Amino acid sequence: MLIAIATTKPAQAYWAAALAVVGSLAGSLILFFIARKGGEVLLMRHVTSKTGARLHLWFQRWGLATVFVPALSPIPLPMKIPVFCAGALQVRLLYFVIVIIAARTLRYFGLAYLGVHFGLQTFQYLRTHGWQVAAAALGLAAVLTLGLRLFQKHEVHIGKPE
Repeated sequence: MLIAIATTKPAQAYWAAALAVVGSLAGSLILFFIARKGGEVLLMRHVTSKTGARLHLWFQRWGLATVFVPALSPIPLPMKIPVFCAGALQVRLLYFVIVIIAARTLRYFGLAYLGVHFGLQTFQYLRTHGWQVAAAALGLAAVLTLGLRLFQKHEVHIGKPE
């Protein structure tokens, strides 16, 4: 839809991208807070399954990168499970918001840019350059994860709780 807006009304493309970021953040926060209230019990019930345990370990190992990558990817990836895990595992709200805003801003403003400059050929561009887009998303996730871990270590060093 964002590409369609960017193609037909280029002057409104970035405004639409900004609204998409706000809408995505709002939706993610709703699920995040629902999971924070009682999601840990539900999460623990599913962790007993092989898939649930694997997802839980994946999130504990990679943290918010598991939220960043699907939030950034132009390929539709499920966001509900990582967002739910973030809420249920009591991830700090500020970290979560920063990750969602960063990923969605890059994704939606990038799509708006491509839509303005490539028009309807944007879909073809994304199909032919899928590996490069995925590699860029993983690289950004790695940088974000490293930065977040360094920031957390700094906070622990100065005496703030983790």
